[in-house]
Amino acid sequence: MRADVAQGEALAQLRELITADGGELAAALADEPAADAFGSLVAASGRCRGRASDYALLIESILEGYLVHYQRPRLIEPPDEGLRLLAGDYLYALGLSRLAALGDLEAVRELADVIGLCAQAHSGPEPPPPDVPEAIWALGALGVAGGPWDAGEAAKQGLREGRPDAPAAALEAALRRTAELGIEQAAQLALIAFIRQHVSDPAST
Repeated sequence: MRADVAQGEALAQLRELITADGGELAAALADEPAADAFGSLVAASGRCRGRASDYALLIESILEGYLVHYQRPRLIEPPDEGLRLLAGDYLYALGLSRLAALGDLEAVRELADVIGLCAQAHSGPEPPPPDVPEAIWALGALGVAGGPWDAGEAAKQGLREGRPDAPAAALEAALRRTAELGIEQAAQLALIAFIRQHVSDPAST
């Protein structure tokens, strides 16, 4: 198996899967190419390197599901709210099912936590501060890349409880974890892509 994933490869594979399925989702695909975010991070980790392409595809699918639900999607431009909900749920299910097929139950739990925390963060009348989804996704991606760790679990609990210092504490825990895993550069690039392309420019829903 390849141990690296080229920029844009995971989203290109996801586009091919959606195109092959056809229907309304295929018709709603955007024309412009888009950049990956967390695929290269998980692909760089020792835990995922043996199935790098698989992990990159599934985490980008779940991320796209989040973006379709709450932010500015990269691949799909749903014409109405009904299709937006359908597309987001489809992308979540696609990513989680492919992860379950790998037999990685720890990573399934990590990304299920991401989905749940994101839903909680976006449940209010106003969008969450940008550092909240950034912290959630940093913890989730690193949970997939290196497995669960005590500081990450504590940070997620802080986010669940809505503590004011929780996002900063979570990002600090994530930074320490990237050093432990030896993927600091990949993590930095992933977070920059996430912040620049998505959190700072949410969709109007």
